[in-house]
Amino acid sequence: MSSFTTTDGTRLFYKDWGVGQPVLFAHGWPLSSDAWDQQMLFFGQQGYRVIAHDRRSHGRSDQTWDGNNMDQYADDLAELIEALDLRDVVLVGHSTGGGEVAHYIGRHGTARVAKVVLVGAVPPLMLKTDANPAGTPLAVFDSIRESTAKNRSQFFFDLTVPFYGFNREGVPANDGLRENFRRIGLQGGIKGQYDCVHEFSEVDYTEDLKRIDRPTLIIHGDDDQIVPIDASAHLAAHIAPQATLKVYPGGSHGLAEIEADRFNADVLAFIRS
Repeated sequence: MSSFTTTDGTRLFYKDWGVGQPVLFAHGWPLSSDAWDQQMLFFGQQGYRVIAHDRRSHGRSDQTWDGNNMDQYADDLAELIEALDLRDVVLVGHSTGGGEVAHYIGRHGTARVAKVVLVGAVPPLMLKTDANPAGTPLAVFDSIRESTAKNRSQFFFDLTVPFYGFNREGVPANDGLRENFRRIGLQGGIKGQYDCVHEFSEVDYTEDLKRIDRPTLIIHGDDDQIVPIDASAHLAAHIAPQATLKVYPGGSHGLAEIEADRFNADVLAFIRS
């Protein structure tokens, strides 16, 4: 197991496989780097160096009481990128990981970045406000916090249904994927996962998106039930200066796993372009 210790003493687990141009994957909530298994294998086989870390308090990284906020997540990512001396890196962020990637660039710039991929990503802002009427009401996130605090094992299992679109006609059941989601989620720490709900729901990433001065591919399913497209990708594509939006008709929040072959091919073409 590879691990890296940040300047505040937190041990972060990460995978670093292969050689070539680095592609770094940032996972969604409440998951870990294991959510990128299909991408890590595919892009490693295509001749890329693939890296994925477990965000603090997620997966196999240290479970911290403090520091479970997007500023710290972005700084942790910066420390890892510098420790591994990654250059010309392609950053791929899913859901909360999309916020992490954007906020990394907002705080640390793009000197080491070649391209950016955001998939089912939370930027610019998930929360419904007067200025963001297409967002999700705060009560929904309060409910997520309560379920995480009181019954996260069942909640994580139930969450897989809208996450992967298993409640949609024509989407085949996949109990193994559902169980794996719960397994990964329960590896993380309850305090960090509870705190992280605020970070993916109430943090405004608009200014971070404006600073992404690198080619950016935004992939989003138009049936994403977790991060609705109207309050996320449709807006982000107009904010990030060099963004291209690719919409997957009927696509779910977990499209990188459900539609891995298509997703991998689209990202590979973008990297090579």
